[in-house]
Amino acid sequence: MAKVTGLGGVFYVVKDPAATRQWYEEMLGVTGDYGPQIPWSDEPHAAPYSLISHFADDKYIEPGKGGFMINLRVDDCDAMVEQLKAKGVEIFGQVDEGYGKFAWLLDPDGVKIELWEQSDAPDS
Repeated sequence: MAKVTGLGGVFYVVKDPAATRQWYEEMLGVTGDYGPQIPWSDEPHAAPYSLISHFADDKYIEPGKGGFMINLRVDDCDAMVEQLKAKGVEIFGQVDEGYGKFAWLLDPDGVKIELWEQSDAPDS
């Protein structure tokens, strides 16, 4: 049987795509011909995975707009947060849940971004 092998991308409408792409390049260091690209070959952790979570309301997405957020894997959440703060990006919170470190910010279009540093392999 055919199976899903990974997340192919996140697609959404913004007012100024060029400005949004520039922000992602300057603030998060991700760029590409068609928008930010993140090669899986850069992932240092064992058993990396992408998660699609469903919520009954938008409480976890707030203060983001649009009813969704983007979760980005990072290799060092604390260092990424410090880099972003140095560039003037507001961080809305940070937490270490044991299975990973998280931090939250908004992109220039009000989309919530969750940074995630995976600590452990997922339960099978």
